[in-house]
Amino acid sequence: MADYAPLWMPGDVITVTTSAAVTGGKCLVVSGNGTVAMSSASSVKWVGVAACDIASGAVGPMHGRGQVHTSTAAGAITAGDQLVTAASGNVAALAAASTDTATDINSARSVIGIALTTAADTATVTWMEI
Repeated sequence: MADYAPLWMPGDVITVTTSAAVTGGKCLVVSGNGTVAMSSASSVKWVGVAACDIASGAVGPMHGRGQVHTSTAAGAITAGDQLVTAASGNVAALAAASTDTATDINSARSVIGIALTTAADTATVTWMEI
């Protein structure tokens, strides 16, 4: 069995790249492939809190929400997608719900994380658990 360790653990300061200027202490969300920005109202893409002011396009520290992992994508995944487990221990994007049926509610309960990067089917995706 191969050894595995998450890229970042809870309490670690995570290095992020911003897509817009951020203010220290503000909530950050996934804004693109490998980037974050300050949150909008009620975002499901929240991944942490800025540790300090960071200029647009710059690299800086964030206090992350959860552990950061790498896994194999089952199907195409876009940064910011909510992820669920897939066959063979892989992860897949959860399709957006179109109604408020029991199936949609149960699917939402199976979310394990948020994609931090974009990945094609069978490629490696970086994601944060929630």
